[in-house]
Amino acid sequence: MTVDDAGSGAPGGGRPASAAGRTGSGSGAPAHPIGRDQHTPLHEVDHTVEPTADPLAIRLEQLILGAERRYTPFQAARSAGVSMELASRFWRAMGFADIGQARALTEADVLALRRLAGLVEAGLLSEPMAVQVARSTGQTTARLAEWQIDSFLEGLTEPPEPGMTRTEVTYPLVELLLPELEEFLVYVWRRQLAAATGRVVQAADDEEMVDRRLAVGFADLVGFTRLTRRLEEEELGELVETFETTAADLVAAHGGRLIKTLGDEVLYAADDAGTASEIALRLIETMDGDESMPELRVGIAFGTVTTRMGDVFGTTVNLASRLTSIAPKNAVLVDGALAEELGRTGDAPVSEKTAESEESPSYRFALQPMWQRPVRGLGIVEPWLLTRRTPKIPG
Repeated sequence: MTVDDAGSGAPGGGRPASAAGRTGSGSGAPAHPIGRDQHTPLHEVDHTVEPTADPLAIRLEQLILGAERRYTPFQAARSAGVSMELASRFWRAMGFADIGQARALTEADVLALRRLAGLVEAGLLSEPMAVQVARSTGQTTARLAEWQIDSFLEGLTEPPEPGMTRTEVTYPLVELLLPELEEFLVYVWRRQLAAATGRVVQAADDEEMVDRRLAVGFADLVGFTRLTRRLEEEELGELVETFETTAADLVAAHGGRLIKTLGDEVLYAADDAGTASEIALRLIETMDGDESMPELRVGIAFGTVTTRMGDVFGTTVNLASRLTSIAPKNAVLVDGALAEELGRTGDAPVSEKTAESEESPSYRFALQPMWQRPVRGLGIVEPWLLTRRTPKIPG
């Protein structure tokens, strides 16, 4: 059994047989499958390999998909009442490669097509928006499925007794886990959807629902390229996993949102400058306390950000990335807009002279202006060094 046989095959999940030399019933579509090419999205899976005849693999596929293969793509599109062109757009967006007219689809594939097309017909979604929904869902769940198979399921299917094979353990384990993981996935998605909806509806105006003012932070491991040459693959994987896990936990715990991880780098966002600053300093402090981890540097910028499919774009994001690249080791650099926002909200003094003149300063952070410098693509910027402010002891 391969990974794709079990759960990431043709539209709906299973890997279909090669369609070479065959044509679906009543179809004038090409008889050969279209495999991956340079235009295929990276999350697509090649489904043109002959399926295994292993009875266990077939049982696992039917268990996960909940149905047998019955339809060719043409038959599925016709049953769903959509054009083959639109069906192909939806399937490709979900990450399923073209399969010619192999009989590889199930009732679930027909229902998924019918639902997406129904949302478009009802005017709830435009066709491009429906394709975006399919693509974002496909990309997210493809990564989740790969992780579960590579890390989670593989570890749990270690044979408990000598003489047993991994495949003998897999079926009963999947049978037990599948409904529980499915319910958990829906629960987490509803929770995340509620949180995201709450953030959007609180926007000041319609424009801010798409282009919003956020604090964006990059955290980058120092000397990671050198580490890749020195560490064994397993050690490197453990280091990256520790970094990503620690960063994700800290970002979530302090009210930020992890946008994505890039191995040696994480990108996060927060609705306010104070939250982003607290996360940055916590990251530095936590990593500095772990002798097995490299040093860290963080850059934060504040401003208008465009959000698309869970990612963030724009000049603010680019500036945060550039600040990270010039930040000293175990230090946080922020841009002028974030420094100004911290002063406006009372999280940092406008100047140290102002702070010293106050009787009971309650600032969380201190800001030190650094030398102005040119930043590639962004002109001259004046970064500020962000540190945690140590309260003065009276007397």
